[in-house]
Amino acid sequence: MPYETRFCTHCATPLMLTTQLEDGGHKERLRCPACRWTVWNNPTPVLAAVVQCTDRDGQLLLAHNAAWPGRRVRLITGFMEAGETPEEGAAREVTEETGLLVDRLSLIGVYDFQRMNQVIIAYHASASGTIVLSPELSEYRLFQPEDVLCWPAATGLALADWLRSEGHEPRFSENRLS
Repeated sequence: MPYETRFCTHCATPLMLTTQLEDGGHKERLRCPACRWTVWNNPTPVLAAVVQCTDRDGQLLLAHNAAWPGRRVRLITGFMEAGETPEEGAAREVTEETGLLVDRLSLIGVYDFQRMNQVIIAYHASASGTIVLSPELSEYRLFQPEDVLCWPAATGLALADWLRSEGHEPRFSENRLS
């Protein structure tokens, strides 16, 4: 995994890539040669929500991030904030990005997304209200659960697991982005 940090955040010394024996094996990490501060490069927790609109016949809301190329829609996602639980963060993200109020959340699962050095914590969110997209999103689409296409990575796997739990056999697109 490439590192973005190049200077020590404590003393501003250029960091060095070192290999040391720790945690039962040799680990390669960036370390400061002056103060020994370490860049751990741990995965970032990302929250995802399969948003089911209870006031729209149970349709699923998928949205397109304005910064993404193309027009593919995905689950609502966002970073967990300091001081909040994953559940609070998932509900906050749904409301911030769609304007919908979450009535109920249930954990779908936790998914590895190494390409982005993230751990995806996915929830099913029952939500209702008026859809008002944040500036982060350029459009949304509503789908009946049986009509949605999953993608074969990270949040797409969460969507597939939720569909199976609801008695639907997921169908997958060829797109590997998630």
